[in-house]
Amino acid sequence: MAQDQDTLSRMTGPDKAAVFMLAVGEDFGREVWELLSDDEVRELTQAMSSLGTVDARSVGRIFDEFVAATSSTGSLQGTYRSTERLLAKILPADKVAKIMDQVRSPAGRTMWDQLGNVDELVLAAYLKNEYPQTVAVVLQKIKPEHASRVLAVLPEDLALDVVRRMISLEEVQPEVLARVEETLRVEFMSNLARRTGQDGHKTVAEIFNHMNPGDEVRFLSALDQTNHESAERIRDLMFTFEDLGQLEPMAMQTLMRKVKKEALALALKGASEDMRQLFFSNLSERATAILDEDMAAMGPVRLGDVEEAQKRIIAEAKELAEAGEIFIGRSTADDDLVY
Repeated sequence: MAQDQDTLSRMTGPDKAAVFMLAVGEDFGREVWELLSDDEVRELTQAMSSLGTVDARSVGRIFDEFVAATSSTGSLQGTYRSTERLLAKILPADKVAKIMDQVRSPAGRTMWDQLGNVDELVLAAYLKNEYPQTVAVVLQKIKPEHASRVLAVLPEDLALDVVRRMISLEEVQPEVLARVEETLRVEFMSNLARRTGQDGHKTVAEIFNHMNPGDEVRFLSALDQTNHESAERIRDLMFTFEDLGQLEPMAMQTLMRKVKKEALALALKGASEDMRQLFFSNLSERATAILDEDMAAMGPVRLGDVEEAQKRIIAEAKELAEAGEIFIGRSTADDDLVY
């Protein structure tokens, strides 16, 4: 008896309702099902699908709680398939398919429900690398208000292409939809989960690094108006001192002609050996020797001073980039230079 009581104490209201509905079956339960809202049906269905085995004594005690005088129903097995079969005898086929599709996902939430909680900038940054047809399918499945925000931050040419495809998009075959869901689950949601806890400024900086320059400026300017400190922190994270290693040799030499030697010595004092060698390789042997001596003569230096010197050099690089004298963006297959 104590064991039965312990079992019941662990069951939620939906769990007990699921036992009751499984026990009464389709004949006596039909009118109850028809009175439930979609959300209630979804919650009850989820509970039924994950119920597992419930012993006869517990079923009897649950019926007592429902003011029902029976304990002879026997054991119940609540599974995805048994629940689906029961619903198929009570509800329209399309409604059953929709409900069970939602139940199939973790915690009763579909991939599309989960995407509804993903920031539009994060989702757009992922989708802009997908085929427009795939993006159209995704935006058609998520809530309209969320889809509108994602569309607004997608590159304009891609957004227009996606809209055109959504207009002419026919019913998506289940197997195609399943592949899209699986791709989102494996390539996007799992990566997003691993990033949980990461500094939000760093996350946004990584997203902005992949934006078109015009969009990047637009978002940072808007953020400046409401949270200048965050905007500055994101700017610092978007292009780091180590990123200077991506510069072409000619760009590096252009930068070094503008940087003050004392700032360079201080910046390199706290840089990695690879970064030091990169800068040294763009200097003459004599200039390298002098710079090396200057660094040694400094002795211990404050980390804050090193970081400030590195920021000044990054600022110089950005000014040169804005003037069109060097290129500091991340290179892609379309960015090969022609000399």
